[in-house]
Amino acid sequence: MGANMNREFSMNRRSLLKTGGAALALGMIGAPTVLRAQAPTVKVGVLQPLTGNLAYNGTQARAGAKFAIDAINAAGGIKSMGGAKLEAVVADAQSRPDVAASAVDTLAQAGVCAFIGAQASSLGLASSQAAARYNLAQVFDIGTSEQIVERGLKNVFRFTPGVNKCTATALGNLKTLNDASGNTVKTAAIVYEDGPFGSGMAKLLNTELPKIGIEVVESISHPTPQRDFNNIVLRLRAAKPDIIIPSNYINEYTLFAMALRQQRMEVKAIYSILGGAASNIKFVRENNEAAQYVMDCNHWYDPRKEESKALAAKVAEAKIDLTYDVMVAYATIQLIGDALERAGKDDREAMIEALTTSTYDGSIMPYGPTKFVNGSNEGAQPVNTQIRGDKIELVFPKEFATAEAVFPMPARS
Repeated sequence: MGANMNREFSMNRRSLLKTGGAALALGMIGAPTVLRAQAPTVKVGVLQPLTGNLAYNGTQARAGAKFAIDAINAAGGIKSMGGAKLEAVVADAQSRPDVAASAVDTLAQAGVCAFIGAQASSLGLASSQAAARYNLAQVFDIGTSEQIVERGLKNVFRFTPGVNKCTATALGNLKTLNDASGNTVKTAAIVYEDGPFGSGMAKLLNTELPKIGIEVVESISHPTPQRDFNNIVLRLRAAKPDIIIPSNYINEYTLFAMALRQQRMEVKAIYSILGGAASNIKFVRENNEAAQYVMDCNHWYDPRKEESKALAAKVAEAKIDLTYDVMVAYATIQLIGDALERAGKDDREAMIEALTTSTYDGSIMPYGPTKFVNGSNEGAQPVNTQIRGDKIELVFPKEFATAEAVFPMPARS
């Protein structure tokens, strides 16, 4: 998907260079009338890790952005700009913060009005700092660390909920489940990646879990990438927690879940908060036994909305996994499209102003109207999912739940 977008951008430029003489000749016989009738183009940046450890997530997000751009263009483009069509300019962050920062130079030089990205807090922290030099808006699709919105950068817009809101929602729902089960869960272990996202999460959990009657008996960090979780599981077996709370990226989450399964680690619940694989159909498909009854509090769309259903159909037709990376990238492009409609131009300052004052409520997400306060969208909310069979079911919020939560989970065979 994204490769096609890259080719479209570069091929158009090469074609113009090759046919420049012919275009001038056509201009002498009246072709400019046709050219003037064509809708203008607005360039939107898509900065994602297309290679490296986070390549799967970045490729998924690139596809989601492309689906949204196609939908906006098919609906008539940006009407306040005479039907201007959106064109993606894709940059690869390579799963490295330094590359994410330097890629912003490429996007700025290409003339993008704003950009989305970049799947990980460490990448987004670097890219948004670089974008501030250009007064260029970055709309975060994924990036939960609170550091993102604590630096006072006016070009930062985190559309999805951050660590604090996700953790508060997750703990509230966990308390509801635990109370209903007769408080079967009394102890917890936290396993987290040691970057800004995971470290912030663990610090918050260590403070908040005791407040809902759950003692933290182990808190274990690991780097990204991490290839072997056997020693971590041995530590968990010694600690004997009732519940394990993992917070890490997709590859590490998958390896951790497999190690738990292989060592037959028995717990009453695996309850993720922003788990990299816990709401991912690829994980369900490829590690089905290890995935059963895993719960997660994470990003997800509202499946009741007609545009959500249309996106799901397009994703299935393209034989792409329907993951939250796709959903959130789609939604952030929707938000940029709305900002362009209200700004009526692709000026960078105008885009920052339009995003700052946004009250957009037409996205596929289960959000109220956007309200950015210090760059954080106060209208965003996460959901709780649970893996059952070969499906990812929504269990909270109740208004669009597709199944009742099973808690504690049954003993594994």
